[in-house]
Amino acid sequence: MQHRIVVLGAGYTGAVAAGRLAKRLHRGDVKITLVNAEPDFVERVRLHQLAAGQDLRPRPFSEMFAGTGVELKLARVTAVDVDRKSVTITATDGPLQEELGYDTLVYALGSGWDDGGVPGVTEHAHDVSSRPGALCLRDRLAALEAGRSVVVVGGGLTGLEAATEIAESRPDLSVALAVRGTLGDWLSRKGRAHLCKVTDRLGITVHEQAAVTRVEADAVTTADGRTIPADVTLWSTGFAVHPIARATTLEVTDHGRIVVDATMRSASHEDVYAVGDAAMAIGPGGKPLRMSCASGVPMAWQAADAIAARLTGVKVPHINIRYFQQCVSLGRNDGLIQFVTADDRAVDRALTGRWAARYKELICKSAAWGVTHPTAGMPSRHRRVTRRQTPIDASAQAAA
Repeated sequence: MQHRIVVLGAGYTGAVAAGRLAKRLHRGDVKITLVNAEPDFVERVRLHQLAAGQDLRPRPFSEMFAGTGVELKLARVTAVDVDRKSVTITATDGPLQEELGYDTLVYALGSGWDDGGVPGVTEHAHDVSSRPGALCLRDRLAALEAGRSVVVVGGGLTGLEAATEIAESRPDLSVALAVRGTLGDWLSRKGRAHLCKVTDRLGITVHEQAAVTRVEADAVTTADGRTIPADVTLWSTGFAVHPIARATTLEVTDHGRIVVDATMRSASHEDVYAVGDAAMAIGPGGKPLRMSCASGVPMAWQAADAIAARLTGVKVPHINIRYFQQCVSLGRNDGLIQFVTADDRAVDRALTGRWAARYKELICKSAAWGVTHPTAGMPSRHRRVTRRQTPIDASAQAAA
């Protein structure tokens, strides 16, 4: 009997997990099914570029997973029943529903934008947390006449990249950045200085201590009563996880993230693993790993390796998930690489300028290559060792 592994979501973490599982478990007694709503891999870290008018290279899953043994289902996940070990999906091209049973579930549905409960956000603001959102913003920006105003709310990595990308590609627009604290207040002194230099060069107006409390069709209002004109508002204050996990009996945090152990296995259901933004895992210094590609990809490695080890009765490996840098593109020819401690605190070292832009581009290309070549170097089945060719040892799995 085949062991059924179902992976939900094919962003960076889901696609990496599915590919790594195919590489580790390239055998007839394991079936891997990957469920995703879109037919192509989306480079989420480049969606601010898409919104600014640049085209992204198409990366069809049908080509990526050809010959890997991974079955792709283009569908939306509508329900998960972790007690019955089943997932309900709806085909993206019609109303057809299907129920998938699983023996092991990898939950990688990720996150979307978070309106924070602020009035007017859902009605009037745009986001770059998804391809449809980025394309909608792209169309809106293209329709703007010279001199119109764009306000980016949120001074994190997404907000900084979006504001600088838009300002560089559309110097005829008035671009402003509204940040809750001070600009780049988590960066080193060198990092903050460079960020200020770039925003000045690009003509971006920075509003500090500007917590936005309302979004209108033509302006945003801050907690201290300021009104900032905005023909277009981009909301980038944070992310909210997919709501399905909260509707299950899985143990989740107050924000709906699935609580997992060091191997990314659910704290409440041992046949469920969660990776990426959907999971709440503890990293260096006892701090939760932040929602990011830098966290999600090694989490996917860890989950896939743990699943493969438990199914084949070998020792479960442990990956040391830590941080090295935060990479920020500031337009196409400038950037900031802020080096950090293992638990993600800035140190007094940063790379800036053109070399930082090249560094960031290399990181993005490397991440995409890892996703789009899921089973690179995978040996053929006949080269697998004997242990990998035997049926799954259920007792070893249970013992682990």
